[in-house]
Amino acid sequence: DKILRFTMFSSVRVASDGVEDKYSVILPTYNERGNLPVIIWLLAKTFKEHDLDWEVIIVDDASPDGTQDVARQLATVYGSERIVLKPRSGKLGLGTAYVHGLKFVTGNFVIIMDADFSHHPKFIPEFIRLQKNNNYDIVTGTRYAGNGGVYGWNLKRKIISRGANFLASTLLRPGVTDLTGSFRLYKKEVLEKIITVVISKGYVFQMEMMVRARQFGYTIGEVPITFVDRVYGESKMGASEIVQFAKGVWQL
Repeated sequence: DKILRFTMFSSVRVASDGVEDKYSVILPTYNERGNLPVIIWLLAKTFKEHDLDWEVIIVDDASPDGTQDVARQLATVYGSERIVLKPRSGKLGLGTAYVHGLKFVTGNFVIIMDADFSHHPKFIPEFIRLQKNNNYDIVTGTRYAGNGGVYGWNLKRKIISRGANFLASTLLRPGVTDLTGSFRLYKKEVLEKIITVVISKGYVFQMEMMVRARQFGYTIGEVPITFVDRVYGESKMGASEIVQFAKGVWQL
């Protein structure tokens, strides 16, 4: 199994310029004290098993639950070159969290994901494999194609999510089945360019990222993923985000 795994990845670890690829995870957090140690352990395990260079940039928005203390402890366990804490003064929005995290990225690929186990690191090797095989600029996880799916949502929330994606896809035609997902792999320079023109905040941000990517002519691949509703803590999705999404679709 180890020989097979090495064979699969040894040919895709090196960039075209001969420099070894490095994968930087930007992990926005707010009150994720209980989740952070486990998600970091899963990320470290995944990258180590596939012999990949990595780092995690933790962008914490002044969590009152001690998330930053946990992040500092994790840096002593895994190394300060692997776990990089870059906090902010308060809750300033998802899009600006990525802008902030990008300032400290040292890898040539950037992975964005949630810290609450909604996105399992086990899908990252498939993201990387698809990107390398097709030289995609972006690979995004999709809940609505192939064997992708959602677990832990009631019927109402599933209908809202499906409807929102259908509406946005019909009106905007970005050629992506899951516009609102936030589990993605970007070439660093691609993310840097797109993020400079995105004006949306909150949950609309992810949708606009895909729309702008298509406008720039970037190539996008999709990997079916299983999305699991957050295990610990409360969902940050509310009625105001739904209204914000509808307004965002109209503006775009």
